[in-house]
Amino acid sequence: MFYTRAMRWEQLSPVEADSGPTPPLIPRAAVARTFDTPEFAGLTFYEIHARSIINRVPAESRMPFRHTVNPYRGCSHACRYCFARNTHRYLDLDSGADFDSKVVVKVNAAELLRRELRAPRWRGEHVAMGTNVDCYQRAEGRYRLMPGIISALTEAANPFSILTKGTLILRDLPLLTEAAIRTSVHTSVSVGFLDTEVWRQVEPGTPRPTARLDACARLTDAGVECGVLIAPVLPFLTDSDAQLRETVAACAEAGATSVTAITLHLRPGAREWYLAWLREAHPDLLPRYRRLYSGGSYAAASYRRRISDTVRELAERHGVRRRPHRGTPAPPVVAPPAQPRLF
Repeated sequence: MFYTRAMRWEQLSPVEADSGPTPPLIPRAAVARTFDTPEFAGLTFYEIHARSIINRVPAESRMPFRHTVNPYRGCSHACRYCFARNTHRYLDLDSGADFDSKVVVKVNAAELLRRELRAPRWRGEHVAMGTNVDCYQRAEGRYRLMPGIISALTEAANPFSILTKGTLILRDLPLLTEAAIRTSVHTSVSVGFLDTEVWRQVEPGTPRPTARLDACARLTDAGVECGVLIAPVLPFLTDSDAQLRETVAACAEAGATSVTAITLHLRPGAREWYLAWLREAHPDLLPRYRRLYSGGSYAAASYRRRISDTVRELAERHGVRRRPHRGTPAPPVVAPPAQPRLF
């Protein structure tokens, strides 16, 4: 299982990376490392000491949360459609292969978070994680940043949420159950579809969709609220009525506390990478995508409404009521700042 392999990675010894000079916008003090195992071939990790860790989300973004913590930048899940790809360009890296293989690790994340949670200006607001890149990607098996982050939030009784495709979250189940006693804790797993062929093609670095639903079941069984984001729904690939029925039924069977559908959005960076794959794998769909996304990054509003309405009706039929939670991420509706804080 993916979870077991990730745990074994903790025992691997790092070696100096041989991948050229450190990108110019990554701090000079960063340490570049690779790990000598075929499973992680081609991955380079840049260990940095961040200057801050709690990020404020602009109000105009219309996100259902105002603060985030992101211990990593870049993601080995390598999802073709990831909307965060373009952020790698701020590091003078590309949004394609570099995003998948060059991961920035904020090794002081937990220590920094404890300090910021104690600051007089902090008001104990909700903190969302997994909203940019996955905090339970493969690197977490080695660097173990999340236990310290969860512990810091628990000690401060600070409400938080986690969105992930990674089954490694189960490693921290004891910490999450303890946190849920002291504060509001919400988890979500992202499962856009169950089709294993599509999964291998567009989410090659992730655990199987069924494994993610198993993680949802274990979280809810342990008393940790866990919803499912059916995200993204891929137009003309995973959006048939039969496919949506199957996915929602599986979510309900896993005990999901909520089910929410999000249609694929193609922002700069992700758009080029996803459409390049589509051109190779399903060239016949390109004209339909051009029409559907003719208005920009988002599919036509009528299409998105149909998907959302269908999934909501299916969820209600299965006894799952969507309960909006301020920590459940929604797709961003504005582009990130032109020059965001890098670290």
